[in-house]
Amino acid sequence: MTVYRLPYGHAELAFTLPHDAPVTVLAPRPVAAAADEQSLVAEALTGSPLPPCPGGGRCAIAINDKTRPVPHRVLLPPLLARLEAAGYAPESVTLLIATGAHAPMTPDEFGQVVPPDILARYTVVSHDAEDAANLVNLGQTTRCTPVWANRRFVEADLRIVVGDIEPHQFQGFSGGVKSAAIGLAGKATINANHAMMTDPAALIGRYDDNPCRQDVEEIGRLMRVDYALNAILDEDRRIIHVLAGDPVDVMLAGVHLVRDIYQVTVAEPFDLVIASPGGHPKDINLYQAQKALGHAALVTRDGGAVIVVAACGEGAGSRSYEAWMDDPRITSHEAVLARYAGEGYRIGPHKAYLLSRDAQRVHLTFVTEMAPDLARRLLLNPAATRPGMAAQHQLQAALAAVLPRLAHRPGSPVRQPRIGVMPWANATIPVLAAPSHARP
Repeated sequence: MTVYRLPYGHAELAFTLPHDAPVTVLAPRPVAAAADEQSLVAEALTGSPLPPCPGGGRCAIAINDKTRPVPHRVLLPPLLARLEAAGYAPESVTLLIATGAHAPMTPDEFGQVVPPDILARYTVVSHDAEDAANLVNLGQTTRCTPVWANRRFVEADLRIVVGDIEPHQFQGFSGGVKSAAIGLAGKATINANHAMMTDPAALIGRYDDNPCRQDVEEIGRLMRVDYALNAILDEDRRIIHVLAGDPVDVMLAGVHLVRDIYQVTVAEPFDLVIASPGGHPKDINLYQAQKALGHAALVTRDGGAVIVVAACGEGAGSRSYEAWMDDPRITSHEAVLARYAGEGYRIGPHKAYLLSRDAQRVHLTFVTEMAPDLARRLLLNPAATRPGMAAQHQLQAALAAVLPRLAHRPGSPVRQPRIGVMPWANATIPVLAAPSHARP
């Protein structure tokens, strides 16, 4: 009998499925990781030289926060060495942790994303999307998004973004200018951009006509992002490719590479998908882990089931999300969608919308470390029946409850359900080969 394994926090969960059930593993295409990651970064930087340093110039670098698996330990040292060689002394360079709408990181957390030797030599500051004094207005995009941006970044002489390019559930792809355009933006900017996520073209894997992503590109132009250093990672977070240079060129090349590696075609929708966001930090909280449901639901039939396996040790990951869900009227996914439709986009509650959009169509079960009371409050239908219940037992209980129900659908012959397994759902682009009842 085949044993399947899913990343879960810093470990993994193993499980088996009925031997005669048709099972498909949806995962990125295996690609050899770089044997020498530092050399790959150096090669990319050499191929796209940094702009020259103006006299007394200042440089600002946007780097991702603790929720992103960006290998800063590999990317930053060669970049900073090139900057120093180009005339940017360490005291003239600021690393800005691009938190976007996430809570600002505290100085004692900086070591989670910045190597200690760099932390000792360079100024590191966490962005705060609600700190009006440190934001500057740059006008608005053609889609009427007001652009408020981090003052330190905008006022620098050289503006660089460092990150990774991977699938994103409504931006199409992360990477490129997004680390600054969203990561270093004000709350009003993020709100206006993310409000477009309900547009039919705002989908994972979609770039050229995705309104959210193209708005991000325009924000990046208004912020005058000069240079991008982006990695493409495998499922074990090892570097496969490194791209450097003009942010638009980096993004166009990266989108092609990511699709080639991460896009998977599915013949017809599944009855059940068992999905992991990919382990830590992709399942650090529900704010990140929700994406696994969003991707899995794309290839799950109406009335089918999705089991999400996500540790979520930090809970929801958004105080505003939790507070919004505390409304006593919110007792169902339909109630979430109705309230959201009446109020419009808000950071935090938008996650409730994204989750309920899919969970009102498929049967959701969550295997998680989150307290069962909190998970029920967030309408996650937790597999845990008591606090502290081991994740392995939760998964077994979830499978025992779901599989018989799917095999005995009313009006359908008894059969083994078609099952999909997504070990790295946050980084997998599932595409149906033909129209279906899965979410368009």
